[in-house]
Amino acid sequence: MLFALVALAPAAVLHPASARADIYRYEDPDGTLHFTDAPTDKRFKIFMRDIKKDKKLRTAFKLSGYARNPAEFEPIIAACSRKYGVDVALVKAVIHAESGYNPNAVSSKGAQGLMQLMPKTAQGLKVADTLNPSDNIQGGVRYLRFLLDTFRGDESLALAAYNSGLGNVAKYGGIPPFQETRNYVAKVLSYRNTYR
Repeated sequence: MLFALVALAPAAVLHPASARADIYRYEDPDGTLHFTDAPTDKRFKIFMRDIKKDKKLRTAFKLSGYARNPAEFEPIIAACSRKYGVDVALVKAVIHAESGYNPNAVSSKGAQGLMQLMPKTAQGLKVADTLNPSDNIQGGVRYLRFLLDTFRGDESLALAAYNSGLGNVAKYGGIPPFQETRNYVAKVLSYRNTYR
């Protein structure tokens, strides 16, 4: 059973269009990974959300300050993607993974807005208001462009740096061995393929 679940997980990551439900995971103390789309144990945590289901939820519940309809941000995303030469689908995937399209999202580490910019990063990018969708997306896409240039177009390394910092990618000479970062890179690339 465990082998079957582990074998199914890469298929869901590589072929997100065929996935029809959220995917949950947990890791045993011995490092064994468990995946399911129907968690029966509280140890399972969300690993990958079903994009279609997410969109329906965001559209159905118009709660002020929470996730909003992604279409609302399309013009900003398109303009910033053109300006900085970053794939629109990649930008949407980062926003989806970072904030679930909640422009007021603030993480426990202090990252803010749709693209979850850290205050120091936002300051360096001259982002006036990190909770303003236009300012936030502009700064986030500009930062993505910088990372893509730094890693010669390697999206996986750029995303790893976006998640864990340039220093960690340099230190480990590639994607750091942090499970959170590895999951993040796989999740964003999966979302990117779905948004294409």
